[in-house]
Amino acid sequence: MRRKKYEIDFRGGAVCPLPIQEYPQVLLAHGGGGKLMHQLIQKMFAPAFSNPLLDGGHDGAVFPVTEGRLAFTTDSYVIQPIFFPGGDIGSLAVHGTVNDLAMCGARPRYLSIGLILEEGLPMETLWRIVQSIKHAAERSGVQIVTGDTKVVDKGKGDGIFINTSGVGVVPEGVSILPENISAGDAILVSGDLGRHGIAIMAVREGLEFQSVIESDSAPVVDAVQALLEAGIRVHCLRDLTRGGLASAANELAEAAGVKMEIDERAVPVRDDVRAACEILGLDPLYIANEGRFLAFVADKDADRAVEILHRQDVSRHAAVIGRVVEGGQPVVVLKSQIGTRRILDMISGEQLPRIC
Repeated sequence: MRRKKYEIDFRGGAVCPLPIQEYPQVLLAHGGGGKLMHQLIQKMFAPAFSNPLLDGGHDGAVFPVTEGRLAFTTDSYVIQPIFFPGGDIGSLAVHGTVNDLAMCGARPRYLSIGLILEEGLPMETLWRIVQSIKHAAERSGVQIVTGDTKVVDKGKGDGIFINTSGVGVVPEGVSILPENISAGDAILVSGDLGRHGIAIMAVREGLEFQSVIESDSAPVVDAVQALLEAGIRVHCLRDLTRGGLASAANELAEAAGVKMEIDERAVPVRDDVRAACEILGLDPLYIANEGRFLAFVADKDADRAVEILHRQDVSRHAAVIGRVVEGGQPVVVLKSQIGTRRILDMISGEQLPRIC
């Protein structure tokens, strides 16, 4: 039987519950506090994100505080295009926030979702994004416990913007801070670099490569927790989003007041990404990632840390790429592919805007 226009299959046959034959696009009234807004929340958002804390329908979520300390973070997502190989703005919003919590050593627990919708956004598009948020939250082990929806005039919102805030629990005894980085630490990267930025650029600019390059967008919580549960002395973590590895390393070198040396030959970059970077004149060390992080661990733990990371799908290409060294100004030195040394400085601008 042919499906009605308003039935939208998405990942296993989920069907959009809104009568989009009547409302095929988001209207200003969907953010106006009346019946249409109530219908949008009750029929689209509430069933997708349902859990006891959200289902109460209160102005905020009240949840128990468990043992340990709380970590809290917030981020906003304005990426274009909103769908890209390997993900979309919905999954990216969840992954980005839970990964920020993971960098604190926290196990993410709860998220808020704020949706800013542009009048005229196709309801099918919104439904796909909502389902993507749902699946990303389930994969990341978090609950969406509160949220907000606003609708702006057509031409003033670029489709959809998302804000997410997250709360996680840091176990007792875990202290992951830049000030903990010290001379002798090994520098690990959790996987190959550059895929997210190249995936976005390929779609945005209509570029075609021999193979489709998918974003690395993914939650890294399990990889981090595996290190901590194994007793690895993790001194600091940093996710490699805007500005890539180069910017993250420079930020940490300055914050910790240390000198770092990175071996370019040890940095994992896929051949197709490297080729794309060469064609486009980009450096993979500066390209954004959405499922990769740096880890600073005691040198004696480095090999075991890599072995543990290799057991997790998201970090199966983890590698030791450098060391924190004695003396000198806070700086990052790169040993190049041909053996020369140069300063790996922070990029002055942005190679590719709106990648998250």
